[in-house]
Amino acid sequence: MNQPTPSNQGRGEVAPGAGRAEVVITGLGLVTPAGRGLSDAWEGVLAGKSAAAVDEDLVAAGTPVTVSCRVPPYDANAELGRGASRRLDRFTHLALLAAREGLTHAGLGGLWSDGEERAGTDGVDADRIGVVLGSGIGGAETWESEYPNYLDKGPKRVSPMFIPKMLSNTAAGTISMRAGARGPNMTVNTACAAGASAIHLARDLVASGTADVVIAGGVEAGITGLSISAFAQMGALSSNTDPSAASRPFDVDRDGFVMGEGAGIVVVESAEHAARRGARSLARIAGCGASADAFHATAPPEDGGGAALAMRRAIEDAGLAVEQIGHANAHGTSTPLNDVAESRAMHAVFGDHTERVAVTSTKGVTGHLLGAAGAVEAIFALQALREGLVPPTANLTTKDPEIDLDVVAGAPRRADLEAVLSTSMGFGGQNAALVLTHPDGNR
Repeated sequence: MNQPTPSNQGRGEVAPGAGRAEVVITGLGLVTPAGRGLSDAWEGVLAGKSAAAVDEDLVAAGTPVTVSCRVPPYDANAELGRGASRRLDRFTHLALLAAREGLTHAGLGGLWSDGEERAGTDGVDADRIGVVLGSGIGGAETWESEYPNYLDKGPKRVSPMFIPKMLSNTAAGTISMRAGARGPNMTVNTACAAGASAIHLARDLVASGTADVVIAGGVEAGITGLSISAFAQMGALSSNTDPSAASRPFDVDRDGFVMGEGAGIVVVESAEHAARRGARSLARIAGCGASADAFHATAPPEDGGGAALAMRRAIEDAGLAVEQIGHANAHGTSTPLNDVAESRAMHAVFGDHTERVAVTSTKGVTGHLLGAAGAVEAIFALQALREGLVPPTANLTTKDPEIDLDVVAGAPRRADLEAVLSTSMGFGGQNAALVLTHPDGNR
């Protein structure tokens, strides 16, 4: 295989982003099948045990695949205010739960309201707080529950809440209402790259001075009979009848992904703004990259060229040499085509350094969270950077010989990390990559 020359952007060279504001992450929020909340979710992926289970709703629906990765149960009305179950789709619930945690973690919990008065603005200008959220599907449950009403009972029985519940921008809009955020409010749909694309856009909004703080990330709650049946008909889902072993990225016996749901939120702000309010910077968003395969509606090119371009752009944007990347949280869907293409992409980018990049796919635990995946996995990469601990890839027993990567398996691995990479690849050939480093170069 021909390997393009790795990036020669090295230490001491001027980064492409020189002169723009330094952008950091100050808060994290997670709602995942691996656990609810940052601590539980991180412990879940470190344990390396799949969250997949037989889904009784799918069994009742008679879908061809009945395995999924659901988030732990929650009471929407109790946690999000009266009427949340009636007025909001499940994907908005998950986004709100993660956003509330993220703001609290960032020391901005006083901005949040679940129907009560806000505790305060925490000294932040509400006109300069933005929200950027990624979602591939939006209100899937609302679509599926309302359409039978239209067919069986007629047009006048369709809920007047149908449109606001199902729109993919409702989660971002509702977060802005709950947080009083009057800055830029945007929703990104780059399919399975959406969460990472949202963080990329948030970084740019802060770096350009358009916003001081951006609540950013991804959310998805698309486990419905229709969507599962459609993915199954495409041949994208695992047909493994053992739920605990169905999601197995990079394994020779992988046969498709397991669909999951969840949300990942990061609070993004300029380092100067964070320091001014006494906030702790968790990591720096050092580089972002995006690309298109221009190849196929659902399949990546065999050489992973589009994904390689996004990775290379993110590393160059960070002003780093490839040798400074010590860990990659791979897209790693557990599909035969994706995992091999991604391996080839990493070789194209890292060259001889590939064998020194500790690679993992946390989808072995969480399943594939679609539009939420890029944000959730960026948070896991950030945690690996902070703790010097790379999670294992669940269910990897025999690595596919075509995948020539140092994939962490079995148990977490200690690593002294200077910079980490998180990669995402979406239907339509949309790729995103993020590079995170320690804030101010501290380790």
